[in-house]
Amino acid sequence: MSITTSTEGITNEGNNLALIASHSHITGLGLDDNLQPRENSQGMVGQLKARKALGIILRMVEEGKIAGRAILIAGPPSTGKTALAMGLSQNLGKDVPFTAITASEIFSKEISKTEALTQSFRKSIGIRIKEETEVIEGEVIEIQIDRSLTGGHKQGKITIRTTDMETIYELGNKMIDELSKEKIIAGDIISIDKSNGKIIKLGRSFSRARDYDAMGSDTKFISCPEGELQVRKEVLHTVSLHEIDVINSRQQGFLALFSGDTGEIRSEVRDQINLKVGEWKEEGKADIIPGVLFIDEVHMLDIECFSFINRLLEDEFSPIVIMATNRGISKTRGTNYKSPHGLPLDLLDRSIIIQTENYQEDEIESILKIRCNEEEVEINNDAIKLLTKIGVETSLRYASNLISVSYLMSKKRRSNEIEIEDIKRAYLLFLDSSRSVSYLQENESNYIDDNGNVEFNKSNGDGDVVME
Repeated sequence: MSITTSTEGITNEGNNLALIASHSHITGLGLDDNLQPRENSQGMVGQLKARKALGIILRMVEEGKIAGRAILIAGPPSTGKTALAMGLSQNLGKDVPFTAITASEIFSKEISKTEALTQSFRKSIGIRIKEETEVIEGEVIEIQIDRSLTGGHKQGKITIRTTDMETIYELGNKMIDELSKEKIIAGDIISIDKSNGKIIKLGRSFSRARDYDAMGSDTKFISCPEGELQVRKEVLHTVSLHEIDVINSRQQGFLALFSGDTGEIRSEVRDQINLKVGEWKEEGKADIIPGVLFIDEVHMLDIECFSFINRLLEDEFSPIVIMATNRGISKTRGTNYKSPHGLPLDLLDRSIIIQTENYQEDEIESILKIRCNEEEVEINNDAIKLLTKIGVETSLRYASNLISVSYLMSKKRRSNEIEIEDIKRAYLLFLDSSRSVSYLQENESNYIDDNGNVEFNKSNGDGDVVME
């Protein structure tokens, strides 16, 4: 069986659209060089012990010294468990795979639970493949393109030089189209892959630094390459094990990655891929990068999933599994017994547990200020104090949700700053969970109960409404 890979990149033209999500302000774990957590850094506030513990995990992941381990982040709701995982993913960088799923996703797919878990595990294992290729690298001196009168056939020449030599190359239709697509002009330093003819613009030559007409705000100036024009370079491609699985299990090859429906992948295919990747590693052609699989609300999995996770953690290609839960002593799904955090004891026994704690008042205030900055909202001191008090008495999530609605109310007053009256109006309009529960208890008879009973409003002869 031949194992093929592809690493073609896709450019997203919609990068200008910036959506503000619950954790869009998180840019890292907020640690210094000694893995000590800063009080307020990279969007992270408080949770110093948990952040320090994850900092140690981060260092071990970066050094490739940890894989096939289970880590459980446990704590009350609104204590930043998901935020910690997002911070870890930001610090890992783009080369280390990070896959985030919610436990309930496993049950909503058209494939089996075990297949969904296996695919998530293999998405979290990266393979860095080393490949040697011949490239032509140098500064463009001149481009000459001759077009026929009919506009069909094109031919031309390109002159490329290094500090030691200069050569003229003949151009065909494909190369001329590539040069036009990349907008290559004289003075650019380019790299041409001889195997596929792909042209990459590396930058602009320092010798053209005075050509102001050809300069833009993002122009990068580099030195003209030295030595031979044709050189051998080592190119690195990073793909996940799951991508290799999909490419080799579908007739359309790498195009299967874009179809969305990967379906079930036979275990024989995976076994052969594991064998081939192992050979690549022994030959020095590839490196295995154990990544991170984050499973939020892990207590939603059932006993069959937990048993399968135990087996996957013992596999040769296994990532670090970080789980998060807010449950205490609760029943494990699919069983009749209770266990800590809703996880079976055999999985808890092989997990290291990181505890999160409720935020203090000053920490809640810092987080709310960060959220205001993220949402580009102005708020005065009295309003932020009231919002903090609401966050302490209700929940941090509820207080965060009041920011955007309070800002809309301030805009209605033609003000660009949230004031205390805007917070009060939003608080009265939108209930938190505790006030909602109190209202339900006071008006229980107006709602349908477990037995389907409800008392409807009726009007008497005088037009007054009475309850039965």
